[in-house]
Formats: sequence, C-alpha cells, structure tokens
Amino acid sequence: MATVTHSPIIILGSGPAGYTAAIYTGRANLNPILIQGMQPGGQLTVTTEVDNFPGFEEGIQGPELMTRMEAQAKRFNTTILSDLVVQADLEPARRQGGPFRLTCDSGNVYTCDALIIATGASARWLGLESEKRLSGFGVSACATCDGFFYRGQEIAIVGGGDTAVEEALFLTNFASKVFLIHRRDALRAEKMMQARLLAHPKIQPIWNSAVEEVLGDPQAGGVSGVRIKNVQTGESHVLTVTGLFVAIGHTPNTAIFGEQLEKDEAGYLITRPHSTATNIPGVFAAGDVQDKTFRQAITAAGTGCMAALEAERFLNEQAGVATRI
Repeated sequence: MATVTHSPIIILGSGPAGYTAAIYTGRANLNPILIQGMQPGGQLTVTTEVDNFPGFEEGIQGPELMTRMEAQAKRFNTTILSDLVVQADLEPARRQGGPFRLTCDSGNVYTCDALIIATGASARWLGLESEKRLSGFGVSACATCDGFFYRGQEIAIVGGGDTAVEEALFLTNFASKVFLIHRRDALRAEKMMQARLLAHPKIQPIWNSAVEEVLGDPQAGGVSGVRIKNVQTGESHVLTVTGLFVAIGHTPNTAIFGEQLEKDEAGYLITRPHSTATNIPGVFAAGDVQDKTFRQAITAAGTGCMAALEAERFLNEQAGVATRI
C-alpha cells in the first residue's frame, strides 16, 4: 500500500547539484529527502576521469566522486530514496495552501513545503549500440569535460549547431585535428562562428555524412575510428580517430512538471536573475535543468548550494524566523 511521507524539503535529482543541496539543507537541520531519479549519480556516473573538480589533484573517477557526495549527504541526515517521480502537483497544491505533492513510480507519495529540482539534462545521442558501448571510453558529450585527454590526437565531433561549432573550436586547443561530421552541407550555427570554424586550420568538415558505427574496444584503448556514411551517395568509409564527441544537443528533464513551471523554448526551467527561484514560491531549480550554458559539475554544485540557502530562507520566512541570507 502506498504511503504518504512529509518533509520540510525534498530534492529531486542526485547529481552534483542535488547532492550539494542535500549537504547544505542537511547541515541546516532540515532533514531533507532526496529522490535519486532514473540515473542515480547523474551524468558523472558515465564519466571516467574527472580532472577539473577542485580538491582532487590527481583527478577522480566520476562514479567515485558521486559516491563520495552521496556519503557526505547521508552524514548530514539526508534520506536518499531510489525512486522516480512520475507526477508533480505544484501549482494546484500552492493555490490550495497545501504542500507540494510528488507521486513516485513506486506508488509512494511525498509532500514538502519547499522543493529543489535538480533533475539535470540528458545529452542527445545518436542511438547507436556501439556509441553506448564506448561511452566513457572515447565517446563523450562534453568537450570541456574530456577534451584535455585528447592532446595531440585526431578526433571527430558530430553536429552542426552552435554547440557543435563551439566545442569543435574548443577541442582545437588540444587535438591535432578535429573532423566535424554533419548530415547537411551547411551549418546551422551563428554566421560569425561558422566563419571561425571554416577558417580554422585544424578543423575539417565532413559534409552530408552520418556516423554508422563507432569502432573500438572499451578494454583495448577505446575508440579507434568511426564508420561514416554519405547520406547522398550511400558510400561508407572509416575515419581513424581516437575520440568521438556528440554535440547534437541536450534535453532538460522537465517533462513531469508540464506547464506548471516557466520554461524557455528548449524546456529549461527559468529562474529569477541571480537566484534559483522559479515562478512558484518555494520551488527552486539548480544544475543543468536550468543551465544550458556551462553544464559543469562545479557550476551545478554551486547552484545546488544557492538553492539550498534560498530554500532554507524561504522556510524560515514561512515560519516567521529570521534568515541568515
């Protein structure tokens, strides 16, 4: 039988933003509940080496970093649930003066007075079995995270929009050659950025082409090449590269909120300037679910801290208690 459990604050998502929010709200004696969602630990659980998170001089494996964050959140009395929210009742609950109501896949219901949404954004992938098999072993969706590991190597990137062009240009800081694979014969990116890319000596566009297969072995060096098909002629050939970056966009994980929360045209939650507050009082958003620009573990953790402090202030104001921020 389903149970109904109330907590002053609930956090949705278990990436750097969610766990940081849990640590801060836990230290404030709010006894938060954190619902992990579909991918416990977030995108870092499919990342191998994390070399740019402060405090780890020799780097750290993505799954280990998230395990440490989880343990720290638990130390501050965070209740962590392996469940997935399938229905969120926010606006009607607030209009009626009641708590926010969350129904999970398990059937259990959780209510709260303040909610931090840190559900992240999922990278769009090509949908290839070989791409999935080699994810973290030469296949990546984050150039700023993993570009450093390809110093002096030849790599490929897939996409034709602003993100693909920005990341291709960024990768030239490390790689000796960057092949940009695009299904069309022209880019969709902003014109000035296109001009920079097309003039760059390290970048070679491969037009009218799609990746058919990623070649390599996760246990033997990872990616060794990609098989590319010309979408006009049907001809295929193998491109020898040691890394493949997929830059065809991200999808914010906001579908369960429907039209209750304000979103931009891409579906990212809109927060007030210099704040994590959404359009519904008591609901805050942190991490990649509201950040389509940086998408880094450290920036997600920073907004998780902000959301926790703002949520604590909100709860104190509701209770008539003086706040510290």
